[in-house]
Formats: sequence, structure tokens, C-alpha cells
Amino acid sequence: MDPIRVLVADDHNLVRAGLRSLLDQIGNVQVIAEAEDGGQAVVMAAEQHPDIILMDIAMPTVNGMAATAQIMKQDPGARVIILSMHSNKEYVMQSLSAGAKGYLLKGARVSELELALSAVMRGETYLSPAVSHHVVSAAQEPQKTQKLTPRQTEVLKLIAQGENRKSIAAKLHISPKTVDAFRAQIMQELELHDLASLIRYAIKTGLVEEK
Repeated sequence: MDPIRVLVADDHNLVRAGLRSLLDQIGNVQVIAEAEDGGQAVVMAAEQHPDIILMDIAMPTVNGMAATAQIMKQDPGARVIILSMHSNKEYVMQSLSAGAKGYLLKGARVSELELALSAVMRGETYLSPAVSHHVVSAAQEPQKTQKLTPRQTEVLKLIAQGENRKSIAAKLHISPKTVDAFRAQIMQELELHDLASLIRYAIKTGLVEEK
């Protein structure tokens, strides 16, 4: 059986060395390349065509989620497993939205790493047990976009595009105070509390494209 060809992407030399050592323990796995940041991972993925990319989520210049999205754009068949210390829902869901096929916590044992590699190679999605409940709860949530009126959706889109309250008011022929009222309503309906969250939500739901 041909070995699983792996690209390891992490900005810390010791972490990459540690991962290589762990992968050597598994057997039938070959580390074919190492990337020091997300941008390098994108280039190496295109050049080396690894079977699996183990991608650190927090890297300088281009982070793991952005790199994953770029890799999936250039090769929809790529298999990326995100490696992260973070178990919160936002990181997990954004990683999966970017196209990752797995989300593995850095505290995982070697046996779990082997399990993740095998599952992803079979075409399955692997999630560390500590984060899998996020996906279940997300699937059970009602679609929040259904709560917004067409006017509220229009205001949200303009906010996410970077328009200020006066500009939005002029475009929609309403007063700036009415814009503020719409924004407050949107935040209440979506249970979001700041501008950054509104923008992330608009990108995630396809109202605007990420720049």
C-alpha cells in the first residue's frame, strides 16, 4: 500500500518536528514537505499534491483557515485537517466552511491522529470528540436569515460592505436614525453584538464576499 503523503504546515520549527516524529510512529505515512506559513502551504500544496495537509490554524501572514480556502479553490479535491488549540464553535465552523475535512485538537494522542488521517483518506470528515458537538448544534439551529426582513437584509449587506450610516441612509432613502434602528434590530435578531460579528455573518451566509 502506498504511504499517505502529508504536508505539514506550522510556523513553529519544534511543532513541525514533533508532528513529523508522531507521524513516523504511525507508519505508512510520509511527510513530503513542510510549510512555515499559510502562504507557503498554498504554494506547496499546488506543487506537491499531498494526500493530506495538516494545517495549523494560527500562522502569520496567511492563517490556516484562509490558506485552506485558497487550497480548496485551486484543488477542490484537497484534504485539509486543521490543527488547533481552540475548541470554540466559531473556529470549528469557519474551518469547515473553508473546506477543511477535519479538525484536530493539538492535545490529541497519536492514536487519534492516526484515526483522523484514516477517516479523511476514506473521504470522511473527522472532528475531535471535544468539538464534534458544535457541528451537531449548528445543524439543529434554525436559519437565522429567515428572521430578517428584506429591508433588514439589505441594511446588513450595506453594513458588511463597509458603508457608513449616512451612506446607507442616502442609498435607501431613509434617515441615519432609521439605519441605527435597523442595525439594532439586526443585532438583536441574530444575537450578534459587534460590527465584526455582523461582517463575519454576512460573509458566511453569502451576502457579501470576503475581501
